[in-house]
Amino acid sequence: MGRLSRRAFAVAGLSVLATGAAARGGPRSTAEMRGMWLATVVNRDWPSRSRLPASVQRTELRAHLDMAVRRGLNTVFLQVRPTADALWPSPYEPWSQYLTGTQGKDPGWDPLGTAVAEAHARGLELHAWFNPFRVALHADPKRLAASHPARDHPDWLVAYGGKLYYNPGLPQVRAFVEDAILDAVRRYPVDGVHFDDYFYPYPVAGETFDDAAAYAAHGGTFPNRAAWRRNNIDLLVRETAVRIRELRPEARFGISPFGVWRDAATDFRGSDTRTGVQAYDDLYADTRKWVRSGWLDYICPQIYWNIGFGAADYAKLVPWWAGVTRGTGVQLYVGEALYKAGDPAQPAAWKDPAELSRHLTLARRHPQVHGHVFFAAKEVATDPVGAMARVVADHYRRSAKPPRRVRWPCPLPGRLLSDRLLSDRPGDVLVADLGVGSR
Repeated sequence: MGRLSRRAFAVAGLSVLATGAAARGGPRSTAEMRGMWLATVVNRDWPSRSRLPASVQRTELRAHLDMAVRRGLNTVFLQVRPTADALWPSPYEPWSQYLTGTQGKDPGWDPLGTAVAEAHARGLELHAWFNPFRVALHADPKRLAASHPARDHPDWLVAYGGKLYYNPGLPQVRAFVEDAILDAVRRYPVDGVHFDDYFYPYPVAGETFDDAAAYAAHGGTFPNRAAWRRNNIDLLVRETAVRIRELRPEARFGISPFGVWRDAATDFRGSDTRTGVQAYDDLYADTRKWVRSGWLDYICPQIYWNIGFGAADYAKLVPWWAGVTRGTGVQLYVGEALYKAGDPAQPAAWKDPAELSRHLTLARRHPQVHGHVFFAAKEVATDPVGAMARVVADHYRRSAKPPRRVRWPCPLPGRLLSDRLLSDRPGDVLVADLGVGSR
């Protein structure tokens, strides 16, 4: 008998945990992501307005969690650092203004700690959602709380498009941002750490993101500023991944990027899209690389377009992302634009309450898709045209647990794909290596 290769030996020794497909019309698995974003910036979802009494804020929070349960969801992505501030007693950054109306003012309770406890009491997972570099929705540093770190480090700031951002090109900024985020991960048993699509800001016509001094100081080894900027974001993602896995290995780390990496007209590896924005080129977010390098536990692209939309067809983007994640072990969830349902400003397809339900039906053709996340909590509750109710009736009749987290064979990301043994079966199965079992 010939000697078995390491891969063959691993294949022979692995036991894959998966469930079979459910009956037609019902969920295909008892494990899938069914999530909603709960946004706090500008009081988008919660609290309904600032300056509410703490008791009312808690009541509203519980109502959102109760609604998630009623809608058959299993995970809530709570925005806890919307603008370089905090919804917990952070030693790094001031309390969020969206709680009290005044940045830095103690709200008298611990929203993140309460949210974790209340979510877990209802059988929900709670993922803490952080915005890494956005500092303020205005461009005046003097309006920041006196205790804000940006007041002590004005050289960290870049004003752009009427807003303030931390400069991702400064190593001290990335270290600070990571420390601020990891403080919450250290304090609370969060089930995940979540970034959205904001890294470098979206382009603003006629304006320049002024990071020339940082580029002169730190960009000398790169062929151009764009490559340097992408590396800055790569460093944030990779370093955050490593630190989460060291600090709270059971927590998942995922990102919900803009739904288009690159257009095929720009890069043959890209998608058949023409949106005018490409994450790789405009936000300096190489989302495809993060997946292929194994730095994430999941990716949740915001595929916020309807089936048949010319510039970015949902029916083309889902299979494209499925192809990106295939064979990587990085789970694919699809970000869904529930907020567009019934909006008269949107294309006609969004007037049909069945549009979102058709999204889930289409996604089921791709075993790499492990679920969906809906933007956002307000529409999950109000459901103006019944699109969420239709999703629940068509797809969420049976309860489902969130997908189990992949167990990587080592705490450091970036393992070669050929060293992994991965499965794309629905329901989240396992990834294991010699000596490491599934969870």
